[in-house]
Amino acid sequence: MARKANAETAATTGRLKQIALTYKMTRKADPKVGLILAAVGIITFGVFLGIGFLIDHPVYLGILGFLVAFLATAIVFGRRAERAAFGQMEGQPGAAAAVLDNVGRGWSTTPAVAMNRSQDLVHRAVGKAGVVLIAEGNANRVKPLLAAEKRKLARIMPDVPVHDFIVGNGEGQVPLKKLRTTMLKLPRVLSGPQVTQANDKLRAMGDLMSNMPLPKGPMPKGMRMPRGGKMR
Repeated sequence: MARKANAETAATTGRLKQIALTYKMTRKADPKVGLILAAVGIITFGVFLGIGFLIDHPVYLGILGFLVAFLATAIVFGRRAERAAFGQMEGQPGAAAAVLDNVGRGWSTTPAVAMNRSQDLVHRAVGKAGVVLIAEGNANRVKPLLAAEKRKLARIMPDVPVHDFIVGNGEGQVPLKKLRTTMLKLPRVLSGPQVTQANDKLRAMGDLMSNMPLPKGPMPKGMRMPRGGKMR
């Protein structure tokens, strides 16, 4: 019993520390977040309390207002924290891969299936919508990478739909913060067994970066690039 209580206390402490760290991170990118959260909570509670006095039930509406104010504050905090996190990730190599890790159940993701010497990347996700290729980097440079991956997929899985997106804020691109929702809006055309079969084929084919960690610095001067811009 004591062990269970200690575990619950440790879990609560861990969650509180995580919330505190998230708040500090958010405040760096959004200095007014504290004032905004306070305003949301006070205004929401004040509205409910005022209604409570009008209908002669201040205690009941006060308790309800406190709960609603807490919920509203949590929702606003979550959205602003998410916006701050995307703001910090945007433009960083591998940012799209981090989003794909949290795209949701039913998706199998593989980061960096293609890459060029400028470290522009193409990631891949497989789900009931088919195969989705997500490129990040310079739009002109990643287009040949996308085209090469689409040709490869067309050879081994001609009946599976392939979608491709370039992450960015330019025309025709998908902003990083909208990548997950954009993927989830794609029509579902494959069954569960078909998704499994597609993943099996891709695993059998092997990926460009399956046994190679992503480089964190500039490419060594002695490394040569084969035709097509891909590393072998």
